[in-house]
Amino acid sequence: MTDLTTKPATALEGSSAFAARHIGTDAEAQRRMLEAVGQPDVDTLLATAVPDTIQIEADAPTVLPAAATEAEALAELRALAARNTVRTSMIGLGYSGTLTPAVIRRNVLENPSWYTAYTPYQPEISQGRLEALLNFQTMVSDLTGLATANASMLDEATAVVEAMLLARRASKARTDRFVVDADTLPQTLAVLSGRAAAVGIELVLADLQGAGLPEGDCFGVLVQYPGASGRVWDPSAVIAAAHGRGAIAVAAADLLAATLLKAPGELGADVAAGTTQRFGVPMAMGGPHAGYLAVRAGLERQLPGRLVGVSVDADGAPAYRLSLQAREQHIRREKATSNICTAQVLLAVMASMYAVYHGPAGLRRIARDVHAAALSAAAELRRRGAEVRSEQFFDTILVGVQDADAALARAREHGVWLRRVDATTVGIAFDEVTAADAARFQPDLVAALGLEDAPEQDVDAPDGLPAGLARESEYLTHPVFNTFHSETAMMRYLKYLADLDYALDRGMIPLGSCTMKLNAATEMAAVTWPEFADLHPFAPADDVAGSLELIRQLEGWLSELTGYDAVSLQPNAGSQGELAGLLAIRAYHRANGGEGRTVCLIPSSAHGTNAASAVLAGMKVVVVACDELGNVDLADLHAKIAQHADDLAALMITYPSTHGVYEEQVRQVTDAVHAAGGQVYVDGANLNALLGHARFGDFGGDVSHLNLHKTFCIPHGGGGPGVGPVAAKQHLAAYLPGHPFAQDARVFDGPPVAAAPYGSPGILPISWAYVRMMGRDGLRAATDAAVLAANYVAARLADAYPVLYRGEDGLVAHECILDLRPLTAETGVTVDDVAKRLIDHGFHAPTMSFPVPGTLMVEPTESEDLAELDRFVAAMRAIRAEADRVGAGEWAADDNPLRNAPHTAQAVTADEWTHPYDRRTAAYPFETVLAHGGKGADRLRAVRGKYWPPVRRIDQAYGDRNLVCACPPVDAFA
Repeated sequence: MTDLTTKPATALEGSSAFAARHIGTDAEAQRRMLEAVGQPDVDTLLATAVPDTIQIEADAPTVLPAAATEAEALAELRALAARNTVRTSMIGLGYSGTLTPAVIRRNVLENPSWYTAYTPYQPEISQGRLEALLNFQTMVSDLTGLATANASMLDEATAVVEAMLLARRASKARTDRFVVDADTLPQTLAVLSGRAAAVGIELVLADLQGAGLPEGDCFGVLVQYPGASGRVWDPSAVIAAAHGRGAIAVAAADLLAATLLKAPGELGADVAAGTTQRFGVPMAMGGPHAGYLAVRAGLERQLPGRLVGVSVDADGAPAYRLSLQAREQHIRREKATSNICTAQVLLAVMASMYAVYHGPAGLRRIARDVHAAALSAAAELRRRGAEVRSEQFFDTILVGVQDADAALARAREHGVWLRRVDATTVGIAFDEVTAADAARFQPDLVAALGLEDAPEQDVDAPDGLPAGLARESEYLTHPVFNTFHSETAMMRYLKYLADLDYALDRGMIPLGSCTMKLNAATEMAAVTWPEFADLHPFAPADDVAGSLELIRQLEGWLSELTGYDAVSLQPNAGSQGELAGLLAIRAYHRANGGEGRTVCLIPSSAHGTNAASAVLAGMKVVVVACDELGNVDLADLHAKIAQHADDLAALMITYPSTHGVYEEQVRQVTDAVHAAGGQVYVDGANLNALLGHARFGDFGGDVSHLNLHKTFCIPHGGGGPGVGPVAAKQHLAAYLPGHPFAQDARVFDGPPVAAAPYGSPGILPISWAYVRMMGRDGLRAATDAAVLAANYVAARLADAYPVLYRGEDGLVAHECILDLRPLTAETGVTVDDVAKRLIDHGFHAPTMSFPVPGTLMVEPTESEDLAELDRFVAAMRAIRAEADRVGAGEWAADDNPLRNAPHTAQAVTADEWTHPYDRRTAAYPFETVLAHGGKGADRLRAVRGKYWPPVRRIDQAYGDRNLVCACPPVDAFA
């Protein structure tokens, strides 16, 4: 039996057992790593790497509590959860109670095979989640009646914003006017207003049903279908009128209603946008949820975000991959039309599987039950003498009352949340939860409206849905939506898809700039607790007191850790946090007479979303050069500042730099910008290299976004969810994102950037638990371990792959860039070849060709143990040896283990094998490595952990030339 030794205790174990479990390397492992790096201890390593001018005292006063044990943290979360009061939500406004099938909750939401996966940029090892996303796209496309849907958006409000921007690009009308239905969801209107103002779009609010399309040119029109009031009407005449003016028609549509009502595409809409939350995803006080965006034929190449398509692999077999990737922001930069670089993959998978599990008939039944419950309630309230003001509706009715506030208070006493429309009107919305027991809620509604003693009347009940809008077309006809309706079948389908993929539960994902670290089970525990999961985002403040306290505590901790005075947790992605920070800078300058300050300086090495966010904040991007070490070129910076002395708004800088080094002159950079009247935006993507050692706000940062899905352990979930809080100094705090429905009295005044007041509160307990259990010392130790791991990998691989950038001390930060360009020049082996060969070794590739083409950026994180780091080093050295054999002519340039990688089980077991290397070399390259010293845990993990990719290398160009973005027919796989 294999001898697996017990990991020795670490210095942290006495104060935080959790930190010792989170950090993969113990004291002995770190001693060995330090020897390889040439440093005597971790403190010296960090003191050498981090510039003296930005270091903070390790023992400075702190508001962070001492690290809690896992049991203590869970007990505190239970106490916070107990301060929330979950009532039956009838608020509506785009958020519905839903019944998550247990088979989906357990096998997707609570399954690390799904929630620890990364964005499917390596499609050969992402076929499972890509198939699930293709199901999502097909579901959305079918229900909207439009040709192509993308792989999800952040929420409904931001999806509608993207639809507006798409309409502006695609419209033939040369105008900045966008007409918006007055019955649009109010939170969508709020987000639209702020985003439109930043890019010079004029919003025209109009009663489209009552008055039709207003006079004048417009590039687009938005219809809410059904409306925020619940009203259902036929907008086809308005859509036709918009087309007559060269405008693009957008429908913000409810997909459950679309199972009974004509699809937006059938009414003539060019674009549909909305949310899939009510497809089995908890409300979670506002998120995370998967928004959607779909377009008619001809607009698919205008779609923002990610789009899954069908291509072929090296054997000609169908294979999935991300299509049209040239739209990604890191390529298009300031020419990008959207700053969205993520999606809500985990939630999109849940929504798609909800449709797979229920099928078209099941969805139609749920929709009919919801509508029937609303009809029944309307009839009962009319019989009691209430003024039901809704005639045609799907799930929401408006009722006249004498005092709306009193009615809401009585409803709360009966365990129900209603919506206040105005002083004499309440809204009542039904959903899957209330429809399941509709009769039970009618007495509560009667009591809430004060109708218990009202005499019953004979009334005529309307039909509710207009007969002319009844849906007659089919949807979800693909076999995937008509097969897996038993729990056994569904469980096996989810298991099958998960087994196709490589996620963090299989091994290390050493992606530079992406920080794929442990998402501990204790951190995840509270996500599915009903006290957090079943809250409506607009519930009364008293009923969400526990969540508000959790939010305040996390904001305070993040403020201290970053050196800022205020934090808004609203942005639901890092890109949205960037945008919010730049909008705050824009508002600050305008409030202080600086309307002309519109130039944003961005180093050439910066992540592409920086430039895209600046453009969407109404700024002009000016690129600043970097020197040969990867640092900001001070001479060029001063020249650009002088050139734009009167119109400089901001500098965006990533620290440590995107090149993975601590720039010594960062204070000189920030001081120069401040002296010219500009503001400094510090991108927080690399905060995992700083926690406990330096703070953005102390070395010149005015505002930053933070990636909670990187540094603070929210799982990537295959490409979302994420949270991107924005933190700022006091002079910018007032301009952080506010919200018309925020329950907290400490409301910021900036425009909202997300549909819900606090973005995605459903996953904030994860980061709360991480900080609470790590404590300040644990967070500092995590940074120590991450920086040591990166320097260890750099030291072990430097003779095989040059490390492109180092600091002045010869060290890197938490990631290192391996330069493969000399290898390619010598042998013809490309960065793609190395990335695909790593799959055969059982690894996800590092980040490819960013920020420098032809390189790999490696970030091992603090979570990985030394055995896994050594396994990666061995794999990379073995690949180098194979490349040298290609360069020496031993293997042909077009037929070798690297060019043919990855190798599937089918390929290596085929009857015919014509390659100049043997099958074992193809499939088990690590066996050769292990034969020269691998033993114990190394051998066990290599043998048991063999990952077989389901497809061979995928032809990327074929998929773009032959764009197919919905589920292919079954015979395509024959």
